[in-house]
Amino acid sequence: MAARNAKYLLVFLYILGIFDVIVAVDYTVTNNAPTTHGGMVFTNQIGADYAHQTLDSATNFIWQIFQENTQDDRKDVNQVDLIIVPSLPPGVVAETGNNQIQFSSDYLGSFSGDVKTEFTGVIYHEMTHVWQWDGNGQVSQKNRGGLIEGIADYVRLKARFIPSGWAQPGDGKNWYDGYSTTARFLDYCDSLMSGFVAQLNKKMKDGYSDGFFQDLLGKSVDQLWSDYKAKYGH
Repeated sequence: MAARNAKYLLVFLYILGIFDVIVAVDYTVTNNAPTTHGGMVFTNQIGADYAHQTLDSATNFIWQIFQENTQDDRKDVNQVDLIIVPSLPPGVVAETGNNQIQFSSDYLGSFSGDVKTEFTGVIYHEMTHVWQWDGNGQVSQKNRGGLIEGIADYVRLKARFIPSGWAQPGDGKNWYDGYSTTARFLDYCDSLMSGFVAQLNKKMKDGYSDGFFQDLLGKSVDQLWSDYKAKYGH
């Protein structure tokens, strides 16, 4: 009897483990600019099915990068909405707020390269904003908003959706310049300690301090930036 009960317990725990892994996030994809040039590019060259698949694959990739293996590790997000909109403010490709991603059809219509690959890379960046921690707003308060964008581009970098025109290793004036400049620096930091970005993100759940770099790597972020620049001859 004891052996049978133990067997049932193991099966129950196994089922719970599977349930934790397969907890689903719902995705919606809406094209609110179907008659614009960019809206038609989305329909004909990307499509709602591929967009849905990309949202899901990006989520799972981000969970791996952030080493968030259980539901308790992650932000409580049950649904993500992608909306193709006619336009966004000048220079804005996409923006994310309240787990909703707005993607500019103007950008899709004007992009001259492989639009499907570019769309995928942007989605990986924007989905990172859905899942990453932001220090309860302290990152922006401390003038480190570039770190948020840098982590999102770091995810895009690791997913190998690297567009032309990105900063090269060693480029940039400050580590918090954001986007690809900060992404390259974070990649350097991760080379010093595997999983650095995941640990940094975890620390940013409740607040933010430049001291997190010292805590994790034993050097101040300014010294790390100097070392990084020196490594690449800048």
